[in-house]
Amino acid sequence: MSASGDSDRYVVPGGGIEPDEDTVAAAVREVHEEAGVKGMLGRCLGLFENKEKMTRTSVYVMVVKELVDEWDDKKTLSRKRKWFSLDEARHQLNMHKPIQVQYLDLLSSPIPSETTVP
Repeated sequence: MSASGDSDRYVVPGGGIEPDEDTVAAAVREVHEEAGVKGMLGRCLGLFENKEKMTRTSVYVMVVKELVDEWDDKKTLSRKRKWFSLDEARHQLNMHKPIQVQYLDLLSSPIPSETTVP
């Protein structure tokens, strides 16, 4: 989706967690508000910490089930939604939000197997 304030820059949807909301519910809500996408969350790619900004971000894979024509941030911030190949997405993010490139790198990494602790 396009960045707020600059419709020519694209970023991965994200946002904060509301009180009494878990990361899964927040991810589903944020991607709908910001990009007009509905779907099912898949695996969690990881938890990313930014010590400078004192934030933690959980990143999930989403299986898209529906695209809505009108959504909150399209109306209020004129955000656009656009699909990219992984290579083009990497290029777009490198230009505008390089920290998010690592999310794409994790898409092609193997799913960790379960570890049993004795």
